[in-house]
Amino acid sequence: MTGARIEHLVTSGTFSLDDGTWEVDNNVWIVGDDHEVMVIDASHDAEAIARAVGDRVLRAIVCTHAHDDHVGAAPEVAARTGAPVLLHADDHELWKQTHPDRTPDGPLAHGHVLAVAGTELVVLHTPGHTPGAVCLHAPALGAVFTGDTLFQGGPGATGRSFSDFPTIIRSIRGELLTLPPETIVHTGHGADTSIGGETPHLQDWIDRGH
Repeated sequence: MTGARIEHLVTSGTFSLDDGTWEVDNNVWIVGDDHEVMVIDASHDAEAIARAVGDRVLRAIVCTHAHDDHVGAAPEVAARTGAPVLLHADDHELWKQTHPDRTPDGPLAHGHVLAVAGTELVVLHTPGHTPGAVCLHAPALGAVFTGDTLFQGGPGATGRSFSDFPTIIRSIRGELLTLPPETIVHTGHGADTSIGGETPHLQDWIDRGH
């Protein structure tokens, strides 16, 4: 039995890409216990994230992808805590648009297992929203953290640079909809959903082509 739990923080700021800027609210997920945690997506507000971590050891800052609204606060949180920033190598070009003078500290790759508070999170490479997008499956918690790959109601956006709709559909079909249907989907923005709740709509997403 795992002693880890999932904590949720919402931070607000902007997302900028392809000469556009939008106001966004982001989900920051903290997985761990009273002693050590892992942050999934250090979005916007390093101070708020540091307060949420408190005096616990921060084992890693895991980036589901490198859009600026998901990685903007990562270097500052790392500087405050000494935690490494982890990002899939295929998103380094996007990362450099936000942090040209600071590289991530380590890679994420498909099948890698990250551990915190006795709980394993399995890295799933799910390109489409970005080339290096990943999800993190925590079987013991019955959860998957999907960043902007899968939301309540469908896939993440693929209408901007570095994205591709057929690729995100392949990722969702092959890596996410194969998880147990009761798995809770913790997304990068907005409400939770479940694998079972989204699976019946796969063909609808394909037909709509969004």
